[in-house]
Amino acid sequence: MSGILAGKRILITGVLMESSIAFHTAKLAQEQGAEVILTAFPRPTLTERIARKLPKPAKVIELDVTNSEHLDRLADLVREELGSLDGVVHSVGFAPQDALGGNFLNTPFESVSTAMHVSAFSLKSLTMACLPLMQEGGSVVGLTFDAQFAWPQYDWMGPAKAALEATSRYLARDLGKQNVRCNLISAGPIGSMAAKSIPGFADLADVWNHRSPLEWNMADPEPAGRGVVALLSDWFPKTTGEIVHVDGGVHMMGA
Repeated sequence: MSGILAGKRILITGVLMESSIAFHTAKLAQEQGAEVILTAFPRPTLTERIARKLPKPAKVIELDVTNSEHLDRLADLVREELGSLDGVVHSVGFAPQDALGGNFLNTPFESVSTAMHVSAFSLKSLTMACLPLMQEGGSVVGLTFDAQFAWPQYDWMGPAKAALEATSRYLARDLGKQNVRCNLISAGPIGSMAAKSIPGFADLADVWNHRSPLEWNMADPEPAGRGVVALLSDWFPKTTGEIVHVDGGVHMMGA
């Protein structure tokens, strides 16, 4: 199969629903010639069921990105299936309910710590777990939600995404000598499972109805997936530490 990812081997996290950016990334990656392996937590069976809707079969590995045992065994499990990796997609984020929905001033540190661990530190953890499989270099791509601003209802996921963005830059700095690129896609709001877990998400998403120069469709994750696939490809060979906005242009609007 030909395509911009022909012959590449890609690990993708976060395929939970057919409506997710991660699912469309996996679908597009396969259509562009990649071999894909998926990770899932806490319900691998759910991801296995969703994976049946992909163009080609994809193995699912259980991976809790906060579990050192899971991370330590990941390279061996992937090596058995694919041999090596050319790309990794980080599509993982979580914050407890008391860290969202207008509770910013009252959120306890324990909940903030969980959000930071799962949503930001895990980019480093996942990348380092996969690094032994990228001996010839590779591309790491994560998903963020523009951390330049304070969004309605987003609360501690905002600082977590800011930490994710900083983590990506430091990874790009330290892994460049191994020819590993690390970039992020900053996507507009999508009606995914993660979005549905945010109380008052409709208020946040409504910003796009008024400020997006390009018409934004919350039910269409494919544009963001295309951005991820482009960064996984060899078409950005010298781009690292970058945040590419796939948000209809909201990021550059003033008043």
